[in-house]
This record gives sequence, structure tokens and C-alpha cells, in this order.
Amino acid sequence: MRHIPHALAGAAALFAASTFSPAHAATILEGSVRAPEGTLEGVLVSAKRTGSNITTTVVSDARGHYRFPDGRLAAGEYTISIRAIGYDLASPARLTLNDGAKPVDIALSPTKDLGAQMTNAEWIMSMPGDEKLKDFLTDCTGCHTLHRVVGTEYTADDFPEIFKRMGAYSPGSTPENPQPLLPGPRGERPRVNATIIKPAAELLARANLSAEKAHSYALKTLPRPKGRATKVVITEYDLPRREAQPHDVIVTKDGQVWFSDFAAQFVGTLDPATGKATDFPIPTLKPEQPKGSLQIDADAEGNLWVAMMYQAGITKFDPVTKQAIAYPVPKAWQSPSTQESMVAPMSAHVDGKVWTNNQETHSLYRLDVKTGQYEDMGEPKDKAGKSINGYGIPVDAKNQPYLLEFGNTRVGRFDPVANELVTYPTPSLRSRPRRGRFDEQGRLWFAEYAGNAIGMFDPKSGAMTEYRLPTPWSNPYDAAYAKGEAWTGSMSNDQVARLDVASGEFVEYLLPRSTNIRRVFLDDRGAKPVLWIGSNHGGSVIKVEPQD
Repeated sequence: MRHIPHALAGAAALFAASTFSPAHAATILEGSVRAPEGTLEGVLVSAKRTGSNITTTVVSDARGHYRFPDGRLAAGEYTISIRAIGYDLASPARLTLNDGAKPVDIALSPTKDLGAQMTNAEWIMSMPGDEKLKDFLTDCTGCHTLHRVVGTEYTADDFPEIFKRMGAYSPGSTPENPQPLLPGPRGERPRVNATIIKPAAELLARANLSAEKAHSYALKTLPRPKGRATKVVITEYDLPRREAQPHDVIVTKDGQVWFSDFAAQFVGTLDPATGKATDFPIPTLKPEQPKGSLQIDADAEGNLWVAMMYQAGITKFDPVTKQAIAYPVPKAWQSPSTQESMVAPMSAHVDGKVWTNNQETHSLYRLDVKTGQYEDMGEPKDKAGKSINGYGIPVDAKNQPYLLEFGNTRVGRFDPVANELVTYPTPSLRSRPRRGRFDEQGRLWFAEYAGNAIGMFDPKSGAMTEYRLPTPWSNPYDAAYAKGEAWTGSMSNDQVARLDVASGEFVEYLLPRSTNIRRVFLDDRGAKPVLWIGSNHGGSVIKVEPQD
């Protein structure tokens, strides 16, 4: 579900000055953020020029002062919005910027609809019920927010049928664009485990409006950013297709931004300087199946590879010629539930092989790029005959795949020559490793979705380390490392987290609006890494630049 920024959902802002004089060469916007009780730290202030698809956001500091960096805002008419839990802007928020600067103060007033501002994590924190049982709620937020759920009037008797219906949609569905799965193992699986259907239904009936016309429990919210978390500039680029779902965003060696679309047969590119985005079609192999792709990555030659989910294949896209070549999984291996979610071309130059996986059978496939032929490596099993259901399949410098066990707690290393699997447990039980990648030192960094942590595995020593996120219910999906720092993004609380590995200290940056974060990508070509993510339910690409 797409959400309106908080500033536009309520009223907007009151300005002490609305037009700047041409006293200086640069266009500067700065001022204080004030509420009835005084100035506020940690208020996200966003500016979007009329006719532009680019929104720039800064955060007020400990003095309640905000300032946009010199050169970030061109002269023109702007809409100003804010994000601050518990507050709305006090009056309409439009102003004209010319060259120069005058202080522009922003006035806030207490919100009349706190629930509309809350993140999924805040709803989970607030709902009455067993904390362990609440785990199932994170399976709902892949398609829509929990605000949608708590606003319903369904009873405990209604929810089991709703669980069944929700489980029949593909992961690339949203309320605006539902994509039913075909009958089969994945199309008929329950979204909620059968053993907890009754207590899960009762939990939601207590949390929604089925018994009363207002939520009868206390609404718990997270604190606003403070300290280092205010030292950031966030740039959001709205995509021309508002229904686009940019699942994975990457930056290639030439600085070009590319993204996959979780619900349509396109790959897209973005020019960060102008904000212009361009779509390029990729083949449709199974018209009757849900559309969309998940992982996108580049090989050593600069070709892009995308995993096409229920289209049952992978595609190579040449960014120079704009030609796409599809490699469908052999028909004899296919069923209505065949799903290629991951693709690993990063080390294909080593042996000419690109890895992918079939989420239905948990099999690993290896494509010979030169011949176009697949090998079915089967479901990897260790010496005891125990298999591992790998979700993410990062490959090391030798093009050896590792399996991240999203359903449990292990990391597996598969040797394709010896056909041997060795597994390593994370320190936390049922941490649910999801996705990640290797750094230049050969260490694997990954997200622990249920462990609420960033994990690091060193194959040389066999050591496994966890770095627990400060905020509960972060549900990190992916992790990346560069220059002494590891980053991840929350699927539940609209935050991205930056870890100083040496000190173990985190900084968590709040994003300007509800953002369903999947992959995180670090562009480390400059002095400081820059984080890129997709707003999978918001139709935008986001750049996060720390200022310290």
C-alpha cells in the first residue's frame, strides 16, 4: 500500500519567511522546527520542487535547527513536508526559493491521528499479545502495512479465511496490484502456520476495530532521531510508473543506478543528476504467471542479470545495447510453482557459470553462459544427509555458493566440485539468515531477519559474529559492508542502520516516509559509502548520505 508523507496527510507548515532575497549566490533553506513546547530535534524536513520527481530531506539537530546543503535546492517553488511521530505541520507548506537565504521556521502541532503515522514495528510493539506469536505479522508486511490490518473490523472467526486468501498471492503483490498464484504447492501454502491460526486470529481481532471503534490499547512509538542520526541527507527519486516495485537497487562501476521490478517485466535505470528513470522490457516466459523479478546483479563484464521469479528463468541484460537474453529453466524441471528468486553472476568470470536457485524444490541450478545449458545440482545435503533450504545464495571469489537458511538458523557452504555441503549455525537460534554478500576480505555479511541482527561469517576461521540492532522488530532483509562499516535496512520500522564494526556502535537513520526496504547496496567509490535502496511499495529509489 502506498502511503502519503505525514506532512501531506495532515495539515502543513507555518513559515516565518516564504520568499528569499537574492543577497547571496547560493539558494539556501534553513531554520528552526518548533512545536508548542519548544524546538524539536529529529524532525525530518523534506523539500520537493514543483514539477520535479526528486525530494530532498534533512533532519533537525539538537537545537531544533535544520539546513539543506548548499547547492542541493535550485530556485523555484517547493512543497515542504515533515516526519515527526506525534506531530503534523501547522499550516500549508509551499514557498518560493530564490538565490540567497533567510531563516524559515516551521511550526508543528500535535497530530490528531497517531495511528496513521506509526510504522509496522510500532504496531507490533503496541498490539496486545505474546511477543513470540507476533512473529507471523512480519509475513503480512511484505505486501501491505499493518495499519491496513488494524483498521479492519474482521472477527477472530473471519481471519482464518483471510489468511488462506492472502497466502494465495505472489510475493510481488500489493493491494493495488494483486497477483494470484496458480494452484500448486506455493499457491496453496498457508501464509500463517496451521498450528497458530486460532491464536493469530484472536490476536488480530483484539488489535483491530472488531470489538470497539477505537484501539483500546496504548499506542507505543519509537523516539525521534537524535545525535548522529540527524546528520544525514536523504534523496528520494519517484519513478514514472507509480506502480513500480524497485526491489533491488545497485550501482554499476560506471556510476549508473539500476533496479529490478518485483511486479513487472522491466529493468530500470536512474540518472541521479536529473532524476530521469528509464524502463527496459525483459522477456515474459510464462504469461499466465505472476510478473516481476527479484535479484539484479552485474557480472565482471558489466552485464546485468536478473532472477525472474515465477517466470521460471533468469535474464542477461546488456546495458550498452539494451538487449535482453532469457535463459528459461528446462520445461522438464518446471511446475506451476517454479520460482527463480536469486541469481549470482558476480564471479562467473572464474568458470563461466552463473548460479540461481529454485525456491520450490530448494535446488541449486548452474548455468553455463557459453552453451546456455543448465545443470541441476539438486538440493544440497551435508554428510549426515541433512539439507538446507537456501534463500540468498551469495558466491565467493571462487564462484562457490553459500546458502542462507531463511527458514532456520544456518549458513551453508556448497562445494560444487566435491558436491559437498558444510553448514555453520548462527549464535542465535532461528535467526533466519536472509541475504548478504562477501567483502574484499572474503567475509560474508548477511541479515538475520528474526535475529534482529547483522551477521558476519569468516570462512577462513569458521567464526560467526552477530551485531544486534538497537531497535526491536527491525527485521533486516539484507546487509552490505564497505570501508569498516556494515549497513542494513529494516522491513518494519522505516530505518536503515549503519554499523561501525570496530566499535560495534550503530547509527539508525529514519526515512521520510513508509518504506518497504529489501536489498541494501553500498556505492563505495567515494570517500564515504553511499547507501542505495528501493522503496518496494513506494515506487521510488532512495539515496542515503551520512554527513559524518
